[in-house]
Amino acid sequence: MDMLEHFQRLLAYDEWANREALASLAVSIPPPPHSLRLLAHIVAAERLWLGRLQEDRKAVVVWPDLTLDECAAQLAELPRLWQDQSRGLTPARLAQPIAYTNTKGEQWTNTVGEILTHVVLHSAYHRGQIASDLRAVSLPPAYTDFIHGIRQGLVE
Repeated sequence: MDMLEHFQRLLAYDEWANREALASLAVSIPPPPHSLRLLAHIVAAERLWLGRLQEDRKAVVVWPDLTLDECAAQLAELPRLWQDQSRGLTPARLAQPIAYTNTKGEQWTNTVGEILTHVVLHSAYHRGQIASDLRAVSLPPAYTDFIHGIRQGLVE
């Protein structure tokens, strides 16, 4: 598997795991507020990073107040946006530096490959927090381990 396929697989994993996390929150209506806030942050952060990759300077609220339905709608849209972004991936594009200003006003530069890695790991981190929150209120968390998704054929 080359690096391009690897990143496409990671993005497919991210899509699947986000859907699983969403489904785990839908079990309890209303979902635990902190868990919903974390899911909304995952959605917003992925949109923020997509914008940075496209060098779109539009501001994004990174901790938005979204309903479960709003999270669902945005999570349904994100895969197409990531697929559009990944269609243009080449080894040279993965190494391309992207300059951006973070939410604290700091200037940074990272490569496309570093940003894609961060997006997947950042979302996984917060999905772990959602799982902990759900366990704390005796609700079943989603099983979103990468290797589980691969073993079960849930991630291509």
